[in-house]
Amino acid sequence: MKRGDKMTHLQFNLNLDVLKEAIMTSDLDAVIKSAVVLVLNEFMEKERDDYLKTSPYERAVERRDYRNGYYERELLMSIGNVTLKVPRTRNGEFSTTLFEKYARCDQAFVLSMLEMVINGVSTRKVTNVVEQLCGKNVSKSFVSSLTQKLDPIVNAWAERPLNTTYYPYVFVDAMYIKVREHHKVISKAVYIATAITEKNTREILGLSVDHAESLESWSSF
Repeated sequence: MKRGDKMTHLQFNLNLDVLKEAIMTSDLDAVIKSAVVLVLNEFMEKERDDYLKTSPYERAVERRDYRNGYYERELLMSIGNVTLKVPRTRNGEFSTTLFEKYARCDQAFVLSMLEMVINGVSTRKVTNVVEQLCGKNVSKSFVSSLTQKLDPIVNAWAERPLNTTYYPYVFVDAMYIKVREHHKVISKAVYIATAITEKNTREILGLSVDHAESLESWSSF
C-alpha cells in the first residue's frame, strides 16, 4: 500500500461498558430509545386492555373500569433514561407490572432491542423482545401490531448505506453476558462491530447475539 492510502485498523478490545457508551454517543441512541419507548408503552397499553377486558372505544358487558388517560414516569435503563406514558383507569385499581418485570431483565431486553434495531425488525425478534418482559408467550396479533409500528422507526437506520463514510478504525469483538431466558440465567455471546469516523464520533455497524462464540457464528456475522 502506498504512503497516504487510507487504511482501516481492526481492533478487538470491546467490553459492555464501551458498548453502552457507544450507543449513547452515536446516532443509534435516539433510534434505540424511540423503539424502546414504543415497545414499553404498547406493553402497558395491552396490560390495561387485558385488565379492562376491552379495547379502546369497544363496548363490553364485562368491562371492569374505564380508561383515564396517562401519567409520565421515567425509567432508568442501562443505556440512559426514557420517559414513558403509564396508563391509568378511573377507579385507580389498575397497576402495570412493567417496572417490576423490567428490573429483572434490563440487560437481556436492551440487547434484544439492540439486535432488532441494528439487524431489522422481524416477527421472531419482536416476539423475543416482548417475551423478555413478560416471561411468557404473547398473542400473534399483538406481535403483528407492534412489528408494524416499529418498522418505520427501525428501517431508516437499519437500511442506511455504510459505503458513504470512511471509518479509520473498526472495533470487532465477542463478549459473554448473563441473561435471563425461560426462567433461567444463561450465558450468551454478543458479536459487535463499532467504528470511529473521521470526525472522531463512534458508530455501531453491526450486532448479533448467539448462544456461544464459534467459527460459524463469526462467519455469518
